[in-house]
Amino acid sequence: MPLDGLARAFRVSPHHSSAIFLKRNLLLGSFIPSAEVSRATLGKLVQDYLVFGNAYAELRRNRLMEPLRIEHAMARHTRRGIDQDVFWWVPGNVDATPFATATVLQLAQPDLNQEIYGVPEYLSALQSALLNEAATLFRRRYYLNGSHAGYILYATGDIDDTDTGKIREALRQSKGPGNFRNLFVHAPNGKEGSLKIIPVTEAGAKDEFLGIKNATQADVMAAHRVPPQLLGIVPAQGSAFGSPTDATAMFWTLEIVPLQSVFLEINAWVGRDVIAFRSLEEMQPVKAQAA
Repeated sequence: MPLDGLARAFRVSPHHSSAIFLKRNLLLGSFIPSAEVSRATLGKLVQDYLVFGNAYAELRRNRLMEPLRIEHAMARHTRRGIDQDVFWWVPGNVDATPFATATVLQLAQPDLNQEIYGVPEYLSALQSALLNEAATLFRRRYYLNGSHAGYILYATGDIDDTDTGKIREALRQSKGPGNFRNLFVHAPNGKEGSLKIIPVTEAGAKDEFLGIKNATQADVMAAHRVPPQLLGIVPAQGSAFGSPTDATAMFWTLEIVPLQSVFLEINAWVGRDVIAFRSLEEMQPVKAQAA
């Protein structure tokens, strides 16, 4: 997968980026920082893992060759070498610089077609996220280009050219650039009903826009498996999402705990426990006891 494309697609849909931020924030909230791994470093590793399907942890050693700390190597610019213990730093695909041998651990989401790089799990909904962005951009440009009509003023009476010119000028100045354009039609000998307006474009665009937004939102949320109430989505009128507490507990068990286990692999690689997490129960705020 083109990593530059995945990086650009990270913010194409609010639900796409928000779901990734939620997983990252929940994992960081349960993380217990150590001398070797800071909260900032783990946050970068988690974000790379969720966005690119790859995360690279670089091990720095002291002069006695003992583990000193774990640093983050940007997944967008890190590449694997022919030797499985050698990784390369390739910013902009030029001037490749190798990391020290056996100092980089790759955490990768598995792929069905190859075993060199990982792929993000949301790929099945990436086209929906891009369609969401395209619909939003089209709608925004639709309002900005000023090429659509607001209404048509249809006059059939006997009005001289001076008055019609003033009416046209007044209509032109009534709206600023980029707003709805108003049209004036003067038919001195016209009959009632001789000019009909069928508003197919505006109504169709509105209905299609809402349909696209709702359909793509459902696809993205299904790919990330995030309950809607955890993303700040307002339920439709007459419906409810249920208890956020129950949704959080379910989401924690199904998504956050497996994500924690991925980064616990760093402990086995380093040879000691440098990463630890709290459980959901341990993260609950302490309630004040009654006197």
